[in-house]
Amino acid sequence: QVQLVESGGGLVQAGGSLRLSCVASGRTISTNAMAWFRQAPGQERDIVAAIHWSGGITYYADSVKGRFTISRVNAKSTVYLQMNSLKPEDTAVYYCALRSNAGYSYYRNDYNYWGQGTQVTVSS
Repeated sequence: QVQLVESGGGLVQAGGSLRLSCVASGRTISTNAMAWFRQAPGQERDIVAAIHWSGGITYYADSVKGRFTISRVNAKSTVYLQMNSLKPEDTAVYYCALRSNAGYSYYRNDYNYWGQGTQVTVSS
């Protein structure tokens, strides 16, 4: 059984930066695609970024391109989301997800394991 634990969320002013971390336990993640999703109150849980098992292929939602960077260190079973130039509309609970497949997907139903989420609040 895989457990994913996110950290790094918090309150930041617009234009600031945060770095989210997701540590996996229970199994290696070195052959699995990983992703970050976010969910604002009253909205769907949408993909933010995803990364191939090797780290060599990434995907970003249009709303975060050029501002966010997803990365991974398989030896540490950890995935990161560096968030720069944050905007109030980035406010949401951010979830880490693991897919039982090497290639990433845009769809939340394709991910098999989820963390509990970490709150990110961006003030204007």
